[in-house]
Amino acid sequence: MARDRLYYVYLLASRSRVLYTGITNNLERRWREHRLGVREGFTKRYRIHRLVFFECFHDVRDAIAREKQIKAWRREKKVALIEAQNPTWEDLAAAWEATADPSLRSG
Repeated sequence: MARDRLYYVYLLASRSRVLYTGITNNLERRWREHRLGVREGFTKRYRIHRLVFFECFHDVRDAIAREKQIKAWRREKKVALIEAQNPTWEDLAAAWEATADPSLRSG
């Protein structure tokens, strides 16, 4: 069963294109957490919640290695990665916005 699980490495951007790289096993849930600011930190402080890139992996070790690889890159290389698949920096999670669950807000 664990073999069916997917892991995602993702990049978020703010409107001014500040970037954040992360990893999760539930991309929509994690995006919602960023969007709603349920955790204190970098993405909440800089309003980084536009999903601009993601990749899927079946093995968590591969996903972790890829996240570390991308985090080590210079900004220019991250921008090139995003623009190769998403040249307009469209928010890939825009369709999820309408169904954002307010129960994800922290108390």
